[in-house]
Amino acid sequence: MIPRIHSPEHRPAWQTLLQASVKSSDELLRLLEIDPATLNIRPLASDFPLRVPPGFVDRMVRGDTNDPLLRQVLPVQEESREAAGYGCDPLDEHASMATPGLLHKYHGRALLTLTGSCAIHCRYCFRRHFPYSAANPTSSNRARALAYLRQHPDITEIILSGGDPLMLQDSRLRPLAMQLADIPQLQTLRLHTRLPIVLPERIDDGLLSWVQDVPLQVVMVVHCNHPNEIDAAVQQAMQRLAQAGVTLLNQSVLLRDVNDDAATLVRLSRVLFSAGVLPYYLHQLDRVQGATHFEVDTATACNLARKLSAALPGYLVPRLVRELPGSPGKMPLEPT
Repeated sequence: MIPRIHSPEHRPAWQTLLQASVKSSDELLRLLEIDPATLNIRPLASDFPLRVPPGFVDRMVRGDTNDPLLRQVLPVQEESREAAGYGCDPLDEHASMATPGLLHKYHGRALLTLTGSCAIHCRYCFRRHFPYSAANPTSSNRARALAYLRQHPDITEIILSGGDPLMLQDSRLRPLAMQLADIPQLQTLRLHTRLPIVLPERIDDGLLSWVQDVPLQVVMVVHCNHPNEIDAAVQQAMQRLAQAGVTLLNQSVLLRDVNDDAATLVRLSRVLFSAGVLPYYLHQLDRVQGATHFEVDTATACNLARKLSAALPGYLVPRLVRELPGSPGKMPLEPT
């Protein structure tokens, strides 16, 4: 069992920890005993500030300016670099919005963007410029989204995304899940979330209660990019989810100077498996404005996929994919 943390005002422990998140580069680097002068820090923009839960900071290596977890969250001047092919809506999601907040891109499944909030602000986030205020199905638009799903019997899987859907309180998630379960053709509820990795305390009794009660097959796709992100608390959270009957998968983004070497990716797959999570996707970077410095070229990505296939059993090899606007699904990239 994950230790219970008592918090004031009867707030769940995860909300108390979230409130204690690090929100400035100076504070983060002070905690890591790193001189800010040794890094090319970018002043924070108000629309995408720094945010890191304290537990995730604890997993970073003190004094290491190249720490792979630090690199994912630290805003640097390279974010200001403009490059051809990078934009605010790299997947053209606006064109796929059937109703506000409901994306219907692929046959058989649809996606609800429940919130723009995340527990951690990853600098490569493909939705960092997404218009959440105009695409919010948790407000008066929810009825439109549910009606759309009822009118499309081919949609058998609903994906909850964001931001991060687990940023919503369980008092909001439970009734939504039950409303979705009342739609006859829906069979699977899939959640895409980074919270079990960066804030494992989110996997508490309240969440597990509605997950077990909802009469749908529940799949959780977590987002972990590096084996150092998984500690004992994360492993315990995954164990609790598995005991609740949740199918656990992971997707990673291939990131330069974070996980773009075979040894790291092999270790990631093995650590995930030991935590009860199967590797699912290894994504090529979505070309969002501000993330050019994270891109790994396609030839290198395919070579890494080939090395993973040689080093791991097939069930531990994530599928190397790229998502393209207008494509019928994620496009596999074949190893060379």
